[in-house]
Amino acid sequence: MLVKKYKSKLIALSNPFKDIYTLEFKSLSRYKYYPGQFLHIALDPDYDGSGQWPESRCFSMQSSPDDESVKITYAVKGRFTKQMEEQLHVGSEIWLKLPYGDLFTKDHNKVNTVFIAGGTGITPFLSLFKHSSFTEYSNPRIYLGFRSESYNIYLKELISVKLCDPKFYYEDIDGLLDIDKIFSENGINNDYFISGPPVMIKFFKEKLITQGVPGIQILTDDWE
Repeated sequence: MLVKKYKSKLIALSNPFKDIYTLEFKSLSRYKYYPGQFLHIALDPDYDGSGQWPESRCFSMQSSPDDESVKITYAVKGRFTKQMEEQLHVGSEIWLKLPYGDLFTKDHNKVNTVFIAGGTGITPFLSLFKHSSFTEYSNPRIYLGFRSESYNIYLKELISVKLCDPKFYYEDIDGLLDIDKIFSENGINNDYFISGPPVMIKFFKEKLITQGVPGIQILTDDWE
């Protein structure tokens, strides 16, 4: 799919926890992307859509391609996201560039597919779960970990999704996601999607490989 620049307006902003924000953007032309892809956001107020693309950062899109708007969630970590926190408000106009990535367009087995996400790593999965193409998956197995139940700000969206029956793990009650337990419930024949903090992705992937899961069956959202 062709990468395109979209001048966009911030139409909704929520701040459910300190340093965590969900933003919703809308453009005059409809966004075109596949589930699981990501975008670049630029904040330079002088950029007019032509010339060299300014400094930007990547974010997974959690909205469905069926939606008219595009939604992202981010945590304030570093200079760029701090600038986003300070600069962006409802009505702000910025430039988005998308789409990038091929998380769910790569060849993979859609029977008993395993989805594992930690925290805001759920966002690219939401893009798929809410899209019509999710009906192509037979018996998906979904494992989602959060710091606590209050940090599961996606619960209402997940409940509304057909075929989506996730297992939730809350660190303050259940401890961290247990990749050994997840593997014992699924084995080596299924494809695994993993999204979350880079350290988690690396550790889970290495554990699955040592258990005999072929690397080609482990697909990760680790473009950062």
